[in-house]
Amino acid sequence: MAQAPIQFDRASGALEGANLWERTAALALVTGSKISSHFSHMGYIACANLLRKTLPERNIAIKLNPDAVFEFPYGDGYWSKLLNRSYNYEDELELLFADSVDVDYTLLDCGANYGYWSVLVSSKPFGAHRAIAIEPSGQNYPKLANNARINGNRFETMKCAIGAARGKARLSGTKHEAFSIAGGPSAGGEDVPVIALDNLIDDGKVEASGKYLIKLDVEGVEIEAIKGGKRLLECDSVIMCEEHGSDRSHAVSRYILEQTPLKLIVYDPSTNRMETVTELSILDRIKVSTHVGYNVFGTASAFWQDRIDALNAKAARRIQ
Repeated sequence: MAQAPIQFDRASGALEGANLWERTAALALVTGSKISSHFSHMGYIACANLLRKTLPERNIAIKLNPDAVFEFPYGDGYWSKLLNRSYNYEDELELLFADSVDVDYTLLDCGANYGYWSVLVSSKPFGAHRAIAIEPSGQNYPKLANNARINGNRFETMKCAIGAARGKARLSGTKHEAFSIAGGPSAGGEDVPVIALDNLIDDGKVEASGKYLIKLDVEGVEIEAIKGGKRLLECDSVIMCEEHGSDRSHAVSRYILEQTPLKLIVYDPSTNRMETVTELSILDRIKVSTHVGYNVFGTASAFWQDRIDALNAKAARRIQ
């Protein structure tokens, strides 16, 4: 029988249910995150995963807020940064989610991994929104389903990949946060079903009207996913795509800017604003680290554009 998960409260810092070695490991994981944060957490995942090998196999349940619990294997290199209470995961996304508490939207969490954003967005402090978490990996999906279960099954889960059209693909990779269907049939891994974003309309999962925030963390097939979401992107929707820091051609942003009717928007930390991109050179300045992802936004919606403009106005008032 599996041990009960360790409990960690991000608000108070309380760690419960851990033995002495697990407490020592938590201190090491937090210290490592704080030190490596000065250089975009370079090397953190590898070091944390080495430490994990010395720990018994059990989960940690992190209380993200009073209505959100996120569980993952203790010592996991990607998610253990959450033990560092000063660490913010993808803060440019949280900025938009936190500002959209009062909007009646649905989150489409594509490449959901263990469901972090679905857990958070469906929680009361974020507006208790409907969320559909889509994850193809046979390794990741049970952890996603578990996070849905421990949060009262308040968000839906689907086991499939997102692409340009319905079909099948080969999912492969060595890191749970970077599984991809971009590698082709010879890359090992597992066969997974693929759907297009617009198939969610065809299958009655979502309406062809309504408001959507669409997170596309699909590891190399973002452009194909955008191609398969033409009808959905004509709704009041925003796509939030990960651009890898190592891609100096900015392929995803270039596609959005040059091949779609969407406005391209990026969060600029230097101005604390969501900037509309007309020249891709702005990304040369923003994408400072080659080993992490940066989120860009695309929308053709006047509603969401107005919300983003208002968000910028609020940021400007805070600075004054």
